[in-house]
Amino acid sequence: MGKAINRGLRLAAVVSAGALALAACGGGSSSSEGSAAASGGGSAEGASGGTITMLTNAEQWQHVDPQRMYTGADIAFFSGYTTRTLTQYAYAAGEAGTELIADMATDTGTANEDATSWSFTLRDGVSFEDGTAITCADVKYGVSRTFAQDVITDGPTYAISYLDIAKAEDGSSVYKGPYATDGNDAAAFDAAVQCSEDGKTITFNLNRSVADFNYTVTLPAFSPVPAAKDTGESYDDAVVSSGPYKISEYTKGQKMTLVRNENWDKASDDYRPAYPDQIVVEFAQDPAAMDQRIIADAPEDQATVEYGNMQPENLATVFTANDPRFEGRTYNGYDPYVRYTAINTSLLPNVKHRQAIVAAMNNAQYIAARGGDFAGERADGIVKPNLPLDYAPSGIWDDMYGDVIPAEGNPELAKKLIEESGEPMPDLTYQFPNNPVDEKIAAAIQSSMAAAGINVTLEPIEPGQYYGIVFDPEQAKELMRSGWGPDWLNASTVIPELLGQTGGFNLSQVQDDAYEAKIQDALKILDRTEQGKAWQELNKEAMQNAWVIPHLFGKAQAFWGSKIGNGFLWDAYGSLAFGDLYVEQ
Repeated sequence: MGKAINRGLRLAAVVSAGALALAACGGGSSSSEGSAAASGGGSAEGASGGTITMLTNAEQWQHVDPQRMYTGADIAFFSGYTTRTLTQYAYAAGEAGTELIADMATDTGTANEDATSWSFTLRDGVSFEDGTAITCADVKYGVSRTFAQDVITDGPTYAISYLDIAKAEDGSSVYKGPYATDGNDAAAFDAAVQCSEDGKTITFNLNRSVADFNYTVTLPAFSPVPAAKDTGESYDDAVVSSGPYKISEYTKGQKMTLVRNENWDKASDDYRPAYPDQIVVEFAQDPAAMDQRIIADAPEDQATVEYGNMQPENLATVFTANDPRFEGRTYNGYDPYVRYTAINTSLLPNVKHRQAIVAAMNNAQYIAARGGDFAGERADGIVKPNLPLDYAPSGIWDDMYGDVIPAEGNPELAKKLIEESGEPMPDLTYQFPNNPVDEKIAAAIQSSMAAAGINVTLEPIEPGQYYGIVFDPEQAKELMRSGWGPDWLNASTVIPELLGQTGGFNLSQVQDDAYEAKIQDALKILDRTEQGKAWQELNKEAMQNAWVIPHLFGKAQAFWGSKIGNGFLWDAYGSLAFGDLYVEQ
């Protein structure tokens, strides 16, 4: 994609729904609909045994390789079962679910005085599925893989951004990962990531102060990989587990089965309860059929969970009918996501064209397609109000483009902006994952644009392949469905990632040097309140440039079979806390 764009996969991730501003969003986990009581409760002691079945309409996992994994629910799933990291988040409902805790490390890390260096000491007894002890070298090797951007694609790039490693003339790191030979400065990586003589302590030397780096290492990109078992790109199909389960079968289009890892040492892992005997993922399921199976709650489906959104037509049945069948096995609350459409600036360089697309958008139709009141509230940017220091109204729907844009859109303003552009609006293509909800959203976008005389062709893509296609510059079209949640509670994990030249999720392909300089300046601000003001201005500038169509500050709903225990919305990843689930015996 070029040196400035790293193909990332982040749909949504770490943020506290419980921190949502009540005035701005109508409440979060502090309201009745997001409370532990409504969501089935927080983490509780569960029963061992049984099989949990997960249903998904995707034909495969986007990635199983930890260094390539970057979607919130995927991280929640694999971090619970197969992938350990230095730190993690507590299994709990509400804001307690964003508490940072130790995982493979003995504590949550030690920083030097200015937070330019962080050290973590490994617990005793941590091992891979073959019983081999995990050492600092394995963690270091895992991190090194993220630098191989030609092989290990789609994952987060925080290691490349944060580690104290020089840049080449083209802006890329002088270290190219463990697979490169010629022109690869491995010594620079060795100086940035150091292991103690006993192999127990890993130290990360950073190129700037990062006071919350211990949150960064919750990401699977910082998990251990045994160098001898690394098969490069194909490691995605045969990862080595460091958690309580291992993969016994992975047949794309059919199923994945996880079974107990006999070499997992519970004494080294007081975090994962490892309740079920196995976990079975059924791929390529019809979304409507998934809903109906869990609604019916037949004996064979009582230990079943759904991976993905419920169908809008079933929301009222499950959440407003006061049906005792669903008591204690649902959640309905604000999630971490901002839903938006990325506008490909490489194909749409005319800012007036992009503004016209935003002005034409009927977000009322979009929200209705996602489930109406269940979907959430109209967004005004890519920073959600659950980051109170970083959020301020952007003004995009007021008169930023010369007139008010109501929720129903302003097609006349869109036509005026096209006229002011001095060029005819090109035909557009909207790419989206092929599922019933996104089909409705695509139709809403198509009809919104048509009202302003803008022609949009729809291009559905198999969900498991979606991001691999839209991050390919040869296949990406003008408009792409997307969403994002912060990696932790700072817009430093939003704006740089979505719109920065070194970000991992720059679907809009923004290449604005002045804007990038402002991002880098903001990252250096240590006063959190002042930094927040910088993010507010950058969010507003992004809306002025119309790099995205903001749609929704989202809510999420889910439900599960009647024998699933510990079902709740885990604020850390905006999903079920898969690793905490159990089967009632």
